[in-house]
Amino acid sequence: MSSTLLYNPINPSTALYSRTPFLIPKDFPAELCGRLSPNQKPSSRNLENGFSKKFTTRAKAAAGGVAEPARAEPPSKEKKKMRVLVAGGGIGGLVFALAAKRRGFDVVVFEKDLSAIRGEGQYRGPIQIQSNALAALEAIDMDVADEVLSSGCITGDRINGLVDGISGNWYVKFDTFTPAAERGLPVTRVISRMTLQQILARAVGSDIIINDSNVVDFTDDGDKVTVTLGSGQSYEGDLLIGADGIYSKVRKNLFGLTDPIYSGYTCYTGIADFVPADIETVGYRVFLGHKQYFVSSDVGGGKMQWYAFYNEKPGGVDDPKGKKTRLLKLFDGWCDNVIDLLLATDEDAILRRDIYDRTPTFSWGKGRVTLLGDSVHAMQPNLGQGGCMAIEDGYQLAMELDKAWAQSVATGTQIDVVSSLKRYENARKLRVAVIHGLARMAAIMASTYKAYLGVGLGPLSFLTKFRIPHPGRVGGRVFIDIGMPLMLSWVLGGNGSKLEGRALQCRLSDKASDQLRTWFSDDEALERALDADWFLFPIGDSTAASETIFLSRDEKNPYVIGVSHANVPGVSIAIPSPQVSEMHAKITYKDGFFYVTDLRSEHGTWIADNEDKRFRVSPNFPTRFRPTDVIEFGSDKKVAFRVKAMKLAPKATNKEGEKEVLQAV
Repeated sequence: MSSTLLYNPINPSTALYSRTPFLIPKDFPAELCGRLSPNQKPSSRNLENGFSKKFTTRAKAAAGGVAEPARAEPPSKEKKKMRVLVAGGGIGGLVFALAAKRRGFDVVVFEKDLSAIRGEGQYRGPIQIQSNALAALEAIDMDVADEVLSSGCITGDRINGLVDGISGNWYVKFDTFTPAAERGLPVTRVISRMTLQQILARAVGSDIIINDSNVVDFTDDGDKVTVTLGSGQSYEGDLLIGADGIYSKVRKNLFGLTDPIYSGYTCYTGIADFVPADIETVGYRVFLGHKQYFVSSDVGGGKMQWYAFYNEKPGGVDDPKGKKTRLLKLFDGWCDNVIDLLLATDEDAILRRDIYDRTPTFSWGKGRVTLLGDSVHAMQPNLGQGGCMAIEDGYQLAMELDKAWAQSVATGTQIDVVSSLKRYENARKLRVAVIHGLARMAAIMASTYKAYLGVGLGPLSFLTKFRIPHPGRVGGRVFIDIGMPLMLSWVLGGNGSKLEGRALQCRLSDKASDQLRTWFSDDEALERALDADWFLFPIGDSTAASETIFLSRDEKNPYVIGVSHANVPGVSIAIPSPQVSEMHAKITYKDGFFYVTDLRSEHGTWIADNEDKRFRVSPNFPTRFRPTDVIEFGSDKKVAFRVKAMKLAPKATNKEGEKEVLQAV
């Protein structure tokens, strides 16, 4: 291993002491560092100062002017005598470095800032690693894949999909479990970016990653590549991989300066300490709207991650402490799922960035230099495939290099680096381009959704009050119902059969509920599966209804609503109001649902649903109500309660702003 600790820079005496290895401190939080296996001991490199005694000895020798070149060590059966330089230590760069290392190549990773891995940037948010990328990780390193899988939160074992942003009603549900299970692939996870990079960096090794090193230029003389760092230092290698992100300097030096393309949307993102009532049945949702949309996802640990997209020009700046206020205005009138997440998020946990991508290109590299990940195909986040494509890139590139090495050994000729890079590029171009296009299409679909005729029509917006379904909504649903399963099958499983060294098998831990298939087709079953408490929260400005009502699932004890306490079986709730009758209504629970029965009251009992449809409850006939419905006792709307299903007991109600203190479905 000593040959990988000193990299034979062109100026060895200056590079020797200025190199900053990435160190994993001994007191780094266990939940970020992952877990050691029962028989694994922390290395002395991590527990002391990051350098082994062997390296210290060599460093002293080098200080005396006798530094041994890294390539002077005789080749072994395991070690391939070819040095791969990687610009960028993000997810794509680290995955490729790991894959190349496992195949025996000498790898050097240059990263300008590893602060995210050390623990800073705790609000950078999680990343979705879908089945296709998890399978690639398994093919690269099963131990690393195991750690990623165990550290992530499974979302693919639940319902996911699109909902109407205003009503919260399901538009289309996605099945991401079946495509994975049928192909023997891991089920989609969400994992903290910091945790993922920590796992990858530890597997790659601190002796391979050079921190505080920014590749700003390179030269390719046909036989080797020389990179120049921002510090002026230079390093030589047999090839260079540009994995330095959307503003890649390697890309700039290859093809000239080109600006990324603005998507038309700015994105706010945040993490909230919040547990939805349907956390056991729903993994993530995309809330559709006109020129805006919202995404929420379970990320584990009692937290939810969300993204709010809004169509506007780039470069906008919010007032200090003004992000949350602006978001509440932008999404005013949207369903409780959206509003409650925003309210549960601290202002300081909200970040804003404009969304850019790069149009796929036919040229990924030249000579001994190629690109990987965002540096060549940065894509919009709407499919959650940006990082996944970088992981697939890393696997494919390492495999092509390994094949080229094996061929050179078999034929006794030099390894054909240039041809192997071209094979990598050709293998990836079509799949990446299609998924890139699908990500753009998803943004268009999510933001041009119109639930009713009149939405976005200016003077004709009055048509929305008639609740006439928009033709595009109806036709789009038919298209999605047909196309989505095919698309998910290809995106999630289309690369699995090409992975060498990985058995097509599912994990016992990747199980879904026996009711999953039923939930896809039956909203009634999905609601029945809610494991949450139900409440009636008073709304409006009346003082008559001032107390929150907890609804018990005891079928033998109904709630009786009246103007005064009645001597009747069950729980008596007195609401002093002119429009509330002596025996006004009764609330009961049966077979997983709640019902309200009007007891022939004078002014009636009314229900307004999440689409603003208001109707009077038929006397003496149990009528089912749902979360987010509004129940009114009397016709003047002064005694009204909103139905909420919640995981946690509610806080005290704020009469002037109910939503500021509620977390509900």
